[in-house]
Amino acid sequence: MRRIVILLLALGMAYQAWGFQLDLGKVKDLVTHAGQLREVNEKEEVEIGSGVASNLLGAAPLVPDARVQKYVNQVGRWVAQQSERPNLEWHFGVLESDDVNAFAAPGGYVFITKGLLLKMNSEAELAGVLGHEIGHVLKKHHLKAIQKNAQMGLFADALSIASQKSKNTEALNKISGIGTELYARGLDKDDEFEADRIGVVLAARGGYDPYGLPLVLQTLANLNPQDSSLALMFKTHPAPTARLETLDKAMSVNLDKYATQPELAARFVKTLEPNQGKQ
Repeated sequence: MRRIVILLLALGMAYQAWGFQLDLGKVKDLVTHAGQLREVNEKEEVEIGSGVASNLLGAAPLVPDARVQKYVNQVGRWVAQQSERPNLEWHFGVLESDDVNAFAAPGGYVFITKGLLLKMNSEAELAGVLGHEIGHVLKKHHLKAIQKNAQMGLFADALSIASQKSKNTEALNKISGIGTELYARGLDKDDEFEADRIGVVLAARGGYDPYGLPLVLQTLANLNPQDSSLALMFKTHPAPTARLETLDKAMSVNLDKYATQPELAARFVKTLEPNQGKQ
């Protein structure tokens, strides 16, 4: 549980750092005269994601195995190349954490924990999970969730402060707190279902068996839900069985013809051999 709290604090700190860096002129620039967020451009999106990633790594460092990190980056970038945003500077990393989870940050930052990686059995499963997180970035789910919260009055407050040229930082503090609340609460379940669908499609486009992600969900469904390493994932995601049922409806018609594509289990296991038994 302490690890979960640290991760949440790190994610929150990242958004706080972004919030405090916004001077009032920048806040005014980000808000329309209707008190709503304007479209965030790609440069700003990457800056936000970079802050989240930096603080997350400060709390949970990367696994000190260059071969594993290179492998996950190669798989992730290949899957990302199958998307509509291949030119983003995608970054992937394996966090030194026994918790079972994966995170995406705006702008192309994707992390998977060692705990989740060691639950997998093939490269196709890895590709499916990374594809899911890539899907969050593609659809800007986290940015839209921040916008949705902001439209409840927080940015309207900021606009008022900016227009008055006030040095009061109360509204900025509220805005920066959105990130902590978002990662603690999780995205809407429809966002997770959409990311699942994107994940299997991207994996299939990349030449993988598209059933890799469903196999991971089956593994998660069979784990003890009382295991503390699963607490944050189960809190912030729909139940694995619900995700499987939703995916089954989407996959049975369109993706069965790709089911003969390889899982690449041997290559996956060989790459992770030095880490086996450290779960």
